[in-house]
Amino acid sequence: MVNDTFLWISFHVFILLMLAIDIGIFHKRAHAISVKEALGWSALWISLSALFAIGIAYFKSPIAATEFATAYIIEKSLSVDNLFIFLTIFNYFRVPQKYQHKVLFWGVLGALAMRAIFIIAGVTIIAKFHFIIYILGVFLVYTGFKLFFTDEDAEYNPEKNIALKFVRKYIGVSKYYHEDKFFLRRMGHSFATPLFMVLILVETTDLIFALDSIPAVLAVSPDPFIVYTSNIFAILGLRSLYFALAGVVGLFHYLNYGLAFILSFIGVKMLIGGFYTIPIHWALLVVLSILILSVVLSLLFPKSKEQEV
Repeated sequence: MVNDTFLWISFHVFILLMLAIDIGIFHKRAHAISVKEALGWSALWISLSALFAIGIAYFKSPIAATEFATAYIIEKSLSVDNLFIFLTIFNYFRVPQKYQHKVLFWGVLGALAMRAIFIIAGVTIIAKFHFIIYILGVFLVYTGFKLFFTDEDAEYNPEKNIALKFVRKYIGVSKYYHEDKFFLRRMGHSFATPLFMVLILVETTDLIFALDSIPAVLAVSPDPFIVYTSNIFAILGLRSLYFALAGVVGLFHYLNYGLAFILSFIGVKMLIGGFYTIPIHWALLVVLSILILSVVLSLLFPKSKEQEV
């Protein structure tokens, strides 16, 4: 066992170092991310997550490592929905490919802060008011049912975003992109660029998805270190996953149903926790089985041409 302070500091030093290498060396110059490059980064982040889980098993316990793996997989799978939204946002604003990485990079930094606040608040509230866990359980079951019966082809409209309306009303917005700048100054006035609008949408989208994913992960482990690190590793890998899967993610049309079952299962796990605790390794097996089944069914029974229209 190692002092938790050491683990927290080491984790943040490592993450900040990786982000510095990412933006300072490999993406110092804006360029379109190829599928090959994206797959390489995706493999790297997944490998680092696996090594981190091994480190948790050594420094904390095998159970903590299993909790991390389960939380990571849940967060990663729920994050797939973000890919659809990111794709819609980038297409709607016609964001040049070479600037998309910068938006997602700064989006990750914002997510680091927001997720930390959400997780600390969630853990603190549950510790003081245990009954909250049952409310979260009901919320997850409800969210699962809602996701199951929601039309997966329902369009996301960026214009309805409240934050976007606020920026347009109180901050001037230029009509054109100015390379990869978020702001520019003209004739003594500061203006936001369309790229900043895109960043606002990415941040608010992550905030909305965190309302589902964080309660689900809190059901897996009460340890804020496990909850936080699993969230961050999943988010960091999401950027490269976007560039790798943006063109084919629509093939997995049964994935939404799988995610609905996962949310409902985690919600039930929270609700029955008072009199029966589902072993974490069984929870991990259930989550993995549902994900694999939804992907296999998507490939075996692809959408018909009529459904794709």
